[in-house]
Amino acid sequence: MTESERVAVIGVGIVGACVGWNLVRLGAKVVFIDAGQPGAGVTNWSFSWVNASNKTVRRSYFDLNVAGMAAHRALARDIGADSWWHPSGHLRWADPAAQAKVLQSVEVLAAWGYRVEVHTGAEVRRRLEPALAVPDSAPVVFYPDEAWVHGRRLVARLTSEAVGRGAEHRFDTAVCDISTRADGSIRSVALTDGSRLDVDAVVNAAGPDARHVAALVARQLPMRREPGVLTRVDCAPVPVHRALHAPDIEIRPDTDASVVLHSRDTDALIDTDADPAELARQLHASARRAVPALGTARIAQTRVVNRPVPADGFPSVGAWPSVPGYYEAVSHSGITLGPVIGRLLATEILSGERDAMLADFRPQRFAS
Repeated sequence: MTESERVAVIGVGIVGACVGWNLVRLGAKVVFIDAGQPGAGVTNWSFSWVNASNKTVRRSYFDLNVAGMAAHRALARDIGADSWWHPSGHLRWADPAAQAKVLQSVEVLAAWGYRVEVHTGAEVRRRLEPALAVPDSAPVVFYPDEAWVHGRRLVARLTSEAVGRGAEHRFDTAVCDISTRADGSIRSVALTDGSRLDVDAVVNAAGPDARHVAALVARQLPMRREPGVLTRVDCAPVPVHRALHAPDIEIRPDTDASVVLHSRDTDALIDTDADPAELARQLHASARRAVPALGTARIAQTRVVNRPVPADGFPSVGAWPSVPGYYEAVSHSGITLGPVIGRLLATEILSGERDAMLADFRPQRFAS
């Protein structure tokens, strides 16, 4: 592609916003398209934890997430941290039965050069989080380089800057057709508002809807069904200062007067008869055990969303050769990976340069 050609970014969550912002920064013409509002979907209902400590299943995936952490720090320098970037580290402790597994991961991470510290519960309460109900002698792991992100604020900042540099946007309207030229390359996208846009490339960053967008170019993108539930509780003052993984619960600050709660154990109940309100009550009960000060918090919002997870659990990023001009940027852990995927994919779209860091995550591994 040349910089004068037009790229449609379909889906303006964290990944799409990062791809579009990087394309504009490199001089491309971009049109953002989203069926809703920027960052209002999965990005707004994510635990939003920037990390690589939970990504050790494959070394290349770990390395990509480490690069994502570095890309966040660079992005904070480039656009300003404002209220979206919170590099306060992350704490994890477990029940006695699971402690050995947590400490084994510490050894792997340390061997891979990842900064990790182990403290006692008493030390953590004294130095970092006074409100925690963690036993004095319990080992608590601290990851000082990890962070949390206010995803919707970051998306708003990136899209606003991109539009200020000339990007177009079509929000509250979805893509319903993608047409191609005689040679099979991308020609245009049709929207549900009745309009059609001539474009030279599309980026499928549609998150949970990525399979549908891929099908518009006869591409079969296999996706998992992996729903998750997240609850926001109102509390003032907020009793915790960083992302936490306690037994049965994940907790992080969200605003100056709210906290986010999530649990994989609770996610497993979504397909039972438990309704979202009951799931929220379970999350709140687990949070109170870890942080008793949350006992007076009020459940404010709960949402069940489908996470954008390709079938093998890893990102699908890059060109699909069968359709010149069609690119994918589909990934779970989009909060961590958005800035690095955005940078690498924007460079690939404009220059054809394929970064080796994405070698294991190319769309071609899913034959169709």
